[in-house]
Amino acid sequence: MSTRPSRSLETFDNPNPERDYSIRIRVPEFTCLCPKTGQPDFATLHIEYVPDRLCVELKSLKLYVWSFREEGAFHEAVTNRILADLVAACAPRFMRLTADFNVRGGIYTTVVAEHRAPDWTPPPPVTLP
Repeated sequence: MSTRPSRSLETFDNPNPERDYSIRIRVPEFTCLCPKTGQPDFATLHIEYVPDRLCVELKSLKLYVWSFREEGAFHEAVTNRILADLVAACAPRFMRLTADFNVRGGIYTTVVAEHRAPDWTPPPPVTLP
């Protein structure tokens, strides 16, 4: 596998497709450029998903994230684009992407985008004593 930035997301077979379980990934070094000033924007991406048949391969995810470093993007647009690309790659039952951007001009921005497969219903929450 290459070590150059890439928009290609690789997957592997879910080892337990019969079960709903969560995968949580934290990407603390996301960067893109402000489309107005060209200055860098920094964010931590929090990806949470319930896989169906496929899981996202982490090295390809890292290279995918790197591919945004020289691209100008509004926070809302880049968050939704990343979610759409991840959903297209692995077709999860559920996926949530939270992009927690560092301060810019005295303002912090957090963008949350979600995907739910049309035929998936989350299991009821478990309350432990």
